[in-house]
Amino acid sequence: MSRTPPAPGVVRLREARPSDLRHLAGVENSGVAQFEEHLGDRMVPALASPAPSGGDRDLTGTVLVAVADDGPAGPGPVGFAHLSHQDSWGEWAHLEQLSVLPTHQGRGVGRALVEAARERARWDGHRRLSLCTYRDVPWNGPFYRSAGFEEVDEAHLQPFQAALRAREQELGLDGAGPRCVMMVTLARKS
Repeated sequence: MSRTPPAPGVVRLREARPSDLRHLAGVENSGVAQFEEHLGDRMVPALASPAPSGGDRDLTGTVLVAVADDGPAGPGPVGFAHLSHQDSWGEWAHLEQLSVLPTHQGRGVGRALVEAARERARWDGHRRLSLCTYRDVPWNGPFYRSAGFEEVDEAHLQPFQAALRAREQELGLDGAGPRCVMMVTLARKS
């Protein structure tokens, strides 16, 4: 059986392979200019810090990638979602990072990665998925709200979420605007 190659511009989602990992920091770092433009003088150094390596991300969770077949160097990741969980978090998984190259934004890649992360977390036995984000940055809070996430009141944070927020505050991320924890309940399919 022969397979027809995907049409140019087609993006496929899959779990990251070792060869994908070296590209992830570049994908994440590509978003710095957008934050600088949007935030202006509210830009904080932590947002411009070099991203963790893909190998580091792979050690701390599951990495899903969006791979395009139309890149100048051939197939390669144009976006990724880093999903993490720990036994002590119980029914929770956490979306650590979602990044899409600016050249591939506005094409549904981010939304597809969020849906894939939700599905993966659900299949891994989790009932809830959380994330930390900027409440008002258009490609952050409003985007996640449109994907079904709701803001969690700070009085109701899980201990791991409170620890993540404390770490963000230590890094100075709150200096660029209000941050929040958001969550979605993962529907069980029958």
